[in-house]
Amino acid sequence: MNIWESFRVSLRALLANKMRSILTMLGIIIGVGSVIAMVGIASGATANIMEQVQSLGSNMLIVMPGATTTGGARGAAGSMNSLTMTDLEKLEAAAQTPNSPLKAIAPVSSLSVQIVNAAGNTQTTMTGTTPAYADIRNITVEIGRFITQEDIDAGSRVAVIGPSVVENLTGNAQTNLLGQTIKLNNVPFMVIGITESKGSSGMTNNDDIVIVPLSTAQIRMIGNKYLRSIFVEADAADHMTEAQEEITSILLKAHKIGVGGTADFSVTNQADVLSTIQTITRTMTMMLGGIAGISLLVGGIGIMNIMLVSVTERTREIGIRKAIGAKRRDILLQFLAEAVVLCIIGGGIGILLGAGGSALLGKALDVATKVSAFAVLIAVAFSAFIGIVFGVFPAKKAADLDPIEALRYE
Repeated sequence: MNIWESFRVSLRALLANKMRSILTMLGIIIGVGSVIAMVGIASGATANIMEQVQSLGSNMLIVMPGATTTGGARGAAGSMNSLTMTDLEKLEAAAQTPNSPLKAIAPVSSLSVQIVNAAGNTQTTMTGTTPAYADIRNITVEIGRFITQEDIDAGSRVAVIGPSVVENLTGNAQTNLLGQTIKLNNVPFMVIGITESKGSSGMTNNDDIVIVPLSTAQIRMIGNKYLRSIFVEADAADHMTEAQEEITSILLKAHKIGVGGTADFSVTNQADVLSTIQTITRTMTMMLGGIAGISLLVGGIGIMNIMLVSVTERTREIGIRKAIGAKRRDILLQFLAEAVVLCIIGGGIGILLGAGGSALLGKALDVATKVSAFAVLIAVAFSAFIGIVFGVFPAKKAADLDPIEALRYE
């Protein structure tokens, strides 16, 4: 008996006991479906997080001031006033030199402000910066324009706001506030631009922004010229480490910190952030897949149990087959094929249910899902593997039956 004939006979035997076959496959269906659904949701969430991080800026590094220490107690990161306009000028000068990995520099001075206009009021963080900020952070102005160098030189009281600010003030994100006056902590500013919506990144709403000229923020709003952060764009993804090293070298020299000294600033590499996120999400995906995979093992045990029952029920049939010339190999292959067919059919149904369940869960949780061909292939292969592993013992038991004893079996 060849392998295809074994599968045909196996399928016929399974169809003869439809309800038992369906109940036996249930463990595999649930197991494969769970694995596909969990991995699909985890993969989709990973892709969504990565996309959101990358949308904040490409090839980006963030320079932050260090933490203050008071009475031996270390404060929060960024609480020190250690970044100055001189640091900014040195980084900008370095970016202008030939072969520098630094492409663009954007300083940030920020302050929590209350925004008020005739329609309402809201609370958000004001960002004082330069025109380079829009390119580095991938900000697009949908209506109006972004701040210019002329605005900075003149210390103009102009502001670019996000659609969430518009919605919070007026109740409608589509309201055109261009040219209107808003007050930031009671200081009047004219709206010159409204940004295109970028959505949220984790806990951060990228549309809840107010951007003003750096000079205006420092002189009129904050009262000092310290910088809260400096955004730097590297000229290429493979130059990120080189750019980080150059920034660190420039600032250590500017702050007169020698070898072995503790830096009063930190440089965060976007590539490191993405790598960390990938590691975390990969671990979560494996954990979710592993938890769901336990039900596959339970399903495999169920198949072995039913196949052992089937061997007992068909002992006389096995004896007749052996008596008319069936070889040990034929009996072994037939029962092994039955276990594999059960797992493959169950795996196929599980894949369909898993993909559908993943889509429904994603819609219910408002999370993008992604069922990859690799995950499907692994599920099918694992289903067949379960069938072989848990089908070997029953098949061997059937093949080892003595034909004389089998024929006597009642």
